[in-house]
Amino acid sequence: MSHLSEKELQNLKEQLEKEAGEIESRAEVNKRSPEFGSDTETDFSEEADEAEEQSNQLGVQQALKERLADIELALDKMTRGEYGKCEKCGMDIEIEVLQINPESRLCKACKAV
Repeated sequence: MSHLSEKELQNLKEQLEKEAGEIESRAEVNKRSPEFGSDTETDFSEEADEAEEQSNQLGVQQALKERLADIELALDKMTRGEYGKCEKCGMDIEIEVLQINPESRLCKACKAV
């Protein structure tokens, strides 16, 4: 039995679903490759800038994928009735933690360690 009320669970679920939609939108925008200059140009600094931008986009893309995976896991746990339990100690995750970070996997005490 969850330590969260039905209303709290529903609010957290809506928050997770909204965040997932926003992340998917950001990921879609971030997938677009940066505009590379003409292949006939010999400006190596521009090419270096473009390569750095592409590297930055890959890093952001990976972070978005990881966050989306955490959200999907939290939603799956809700479906299974396992949401809100610390993965480390098994205790309830405080509602304050879940309201700030609804995909949290750890309680305050375990996060502090």
